[in-house]
Amino acid sequence: MKKLALHWQILIGMILGILFGIGMTFTEGGASFVGNWIKPLGTIFVKLLKLIAVPLIIASLIKGISDLKDISKFKNIGLRTMVIYVGTTVVAITIGLALVNIVQPGNGISEETITRLTETYANSGGVQAKIAEASKQKSSGPLQFLVDMVPDNAIKAMGSNKSMLQVIFFTIFLGISMLLIGEKKSKPLKNFFDSLNEAVLKMVDLIMLSAPYAVFALLATVVVSSKDPDLLFALLKYAFTVIGGLLIMVTFYMVLISVFTKKNPIWFLKQISPAQLLAFSTSSSAATLPVTMERVEEHVGVDKEVSSFVLPVGATINMDGTSLYQAVAAVFIAQALSFDLSFGDQLTIILTALLASIGSAAVPGAGMVMLVIVLESVGFPADKLAIGLALIFAVDRPLDMCRTVINVTGDATVATLVAKSVGKLGEPNPQNWDDNYEEVK
Repeated sequence: MKKLALHWQILIGMILGILFGIGMTFTEGGASFVGNWIKPLGTIFVKLLKLIAVPLIIASLIKGISDLKDISKFKNIGLRTMVIYVGTTVVAITIGLALVNIVQPGNGISEETITRLTETYANSGGVQAKIAEASKQKSSGPLQFLVDMVPDNAIKAMGSNKSMLQVIFFTIFLGISMLLIGEKKSKPLKNFFDSLNEAVLKMVDLIMLSAPYAVFALLATVVVSSKDPDLLFALLKYAFTVIGGLLIMVTFYMVLISVFTKKNPIWFLKQISPAQLLAFSTSSSAATLPVTMERVEEHVGVDKEVSSFVLPVGATINMDGTSLYQAVAAVFIAQALSFDLSFGDQLTIILTALLASIGSAAVPGAGMVMLVIVLESVGFPADKLAIGLALIFAVDRPLDMCRTVINVTGDATVATLVAKSVGKLGEPNPQNWDDNYEEVK
C-alpha cells in the first residue's frame, strides 16, 4: 500500500489538533490536560528542530562555499540574493498598504470593542515588553545591525539561535578562508563538514517522522490557549485583510516561479508544503529552517551552494509576510484611533518596514517590535502605542502563524530564483530516513 505523503500526514495532524483543542476547550479540565500531556510533545519537536539549526547552517554553508572553488561566484549569489529579498519585501509592504486602504478594516471597529481590547491587553506584559524592546532598538545607531552581525565569540554565538546572523557571518568567513588556503590544506576540514552535513540532514529526516503528531500537539495547544473568542470575531475584518494580502503574496511568488524557472507553481508548493505547514504550526522561520533546506535541496533541486546561503540569511532578514502584516496593522490602528496618515506617511511606512525587517532580525517576537518602530516613524502618539498594540494583540498569534508561512515560502522562492539565475537548479533527489538502513541493520 502506498504511504500517505508527508504533507497530507501533517495536514491531517493539524486538523485533528484543532478539533481536539476545540473539544478540550469545552471540557472541564481540558485546557489543563492539554497543557500537561499534549503541549510537551510539540515543545520537544520544536526544540529538536532548533537543536540542529546551527549545526546544519554551519555544515551546509561551509560545504556550499568550499564547493564553489571561486569566491566571485559567492559574491554573485550574495548580491542577487539581497536584491531579490529587498524587492520582494517592498512588493509585500506595497500590497499590504494597497489592501488596507481599499478595505479600511479600522473604520468598522466600535468604541466599545476598542475599550474592551484596551482593558484586556494594553497593560499586559506582552504589549509592554514589545514597546520597551522597540525603544531599545530605535535608540541604537543606524549601523547597529551591522555591529550586531559580527560576533566577538564564535562559540557563544553558536550557543543561541537568536544569534543566527553572527553564526552565518563566522561561517562565511571560515568558508572563504578555507578557499584561500587551497584545496589540499582545507580538505580534512571540508571532509569533516561534508560528513557533518549528511548526518544533520539525516537527523532532519528522523525528526520529521514525528511531525504529524507534533503539529497535532502544537495546534491543540494554540486552540485551548486562545482567550475571549468574542474579541477575535470583532477583529475578523482586519484579520481577513492581512490573510488576503498574504494570499496575494503567494500568488506573486508563484508567478515568479512560473515565469523565471518554468516550473509548475502547484508542483513547487507541493514540494515545500511540509515546511509551510510546520511554519504555520511553530510560528518560527528559524525552527522551520532545517526542513525548508531539506525540501528545497532534495525536493525542488536547488544546489547546496545556493540554498546553504540564501535560506539561513532569509530566515533572519527576509520577512515578507511580517512586513506586509506591519503595513496593514499600522494603517488599521491609525484608522481605528482616527490618526490621519498622509501619502508621505505611507511611503515612510514602506521604507521603515523594509529597514526594520533587516535591523530587527534577531529580536524575539520581531513582528510586534517592528510595528512599534513603524508607528513611531509616522509620528503616532507615544501615549496611544499601548492601545494600538492592544487592538491587534488578540489575533496576533494566529496571524503570526500565517505570516510565518509566507516568510518561509518567500525564502524558498528566492532560493529557487537565485539557483536558476546562476545555473544551480537541478533535478530533485529526495532522501529517506532509511536509505542506508540495510548497511547498519
